[in-house]
Amino acid sequence: MKLHFSITTAEELRERRGGRYVLYSVCLEGFLLGKARYSQLRRWDAQLRQLFGSAVPAFPPKYYLAMTKSMADERQSQLEQYLQNVTLDSNITNSDVFIAFFRKLQQVTLCKMGLSRELTKYFSLFFFQDHDDGVLSVVKKVAEFELPYVSLQSMKVLHCKLGIRKWYMDPSLDTLLMDCRASLNLLYMQAIQEVERNWVKPTEGQMQELELLQKNAHKVKVSLAFTANHSSSIFLLQFLELIREMQFYGYVRLDPCMCDYPEEGCTADVYVGNNEINCCIKLPTNQIKEVSFKINRLRSWQVTFLGATKGGEEDTLEFRFEYNDSGTWQWIILYTKQAFLLSSCLKKMISEHMTKAAREGQEMVVHSGFISRKRFLVRPNEDDRVFEKIREEDL
Repeated sequence: MKLHFSITTAEELRERRGGRYVLYSVCLEGFLLGKARYSQLRRWDAQLRQLFGSAVPAFPPKYYLAMTKSMADERQSQLEQYLQNVTLDSNITNSDVFIAFFRKLQQVTLCKMGLSRELTKYFSLFFFQDHDDGVLSVVKKVAEFELPYVSLQSMKVLHCKLGIRKWYMDPSLDTLLMDCRASLNLLYMQAIQEVERNWVKPTEGQMQELELLQKNAHKVKVSLAFTANHSSSIFLLQFLELIREMQFYGYVRLDPCMCDYPEEGCTADVYVGNNEINCCIKLPTNQIKEVSFKINRLRSWQVTFLGATKGGEEDTLEFRFEYNDSGTWQWIILYTKQAFLLSSCLKKMISEHMTKAAREGQEMVVHSGFISRKRFLVRPNEDDRVFEKIREEDL
């Protein structure tokens, strides 16, 4: 089935060496997928043609002389028609070459925001869900091979949107991004959001300092059109330096969930980051207990699919991890629909920890697994456990 591709704009830009090129905005069903040059599309066509030969529709010809306005308009129309025709063959659209091209378009968003290619690895696209009560949930990280628009349309949860968030769990890595204005702005905007959504826990004095720095940064940006860039950066740096001292800064906050620690029937607010899973647990007696599970005392974890909830609206997931509590290994269970997000965060923390440990000559071995269990909420026995040794390159 033909997909409705369109090219909404064609921007003529200048290269660093003085040459000119056209950047086409490629849309699918009216939503921007990314931007590409003619030469990029032409190389992609050549790759497809190597695999599928004459099944690939004709590609718009290359012009060796300067294009007139009518020629430029004709090329844009031809490229749009090519993109629509190339999707008629499902073998082509299911191929790695086809998917890889659109996967690369994800990175264009970050580059167009001014991020250098060396820094794009510190950020990622995420799906977020806005709730009526103002709570913002992180639904999942967009995988590198995903087409964000397709995933967004196929999601069951309502009011989802795409956003950019830093993708590292060690707050100290902020310091690597401070020399780039684009990354500094992204860190600052995320920090502001975390304050507004109560993800961080500042003291009253810290909150007053944050508000003052935020006001000063805004004043400078508004009042000084030409010299504000350096001046406002100073306030942003001070803001980020202060907020890094606050509890839960840079953590991923999960939605409240059920847990079995320290006993059955507890609920927990879960924060993941900085080498820990922090749980603010409400006991059945309504007492509050805060527990920090450090990853260097975590040996393995599993995600178990327990089936759909009544009505089939959401999947029920169990996240269990094996933890050394006072010298004794025990399984701790969280019942959360964000189990895979939690698993991704753990893998990221462990990858960062292993990188640091490798420099110090240490070793860390952790296991993880996924079990599909469709009907019953049953504790898996020893034979059910799926473990694998995680190497750094696998994370």
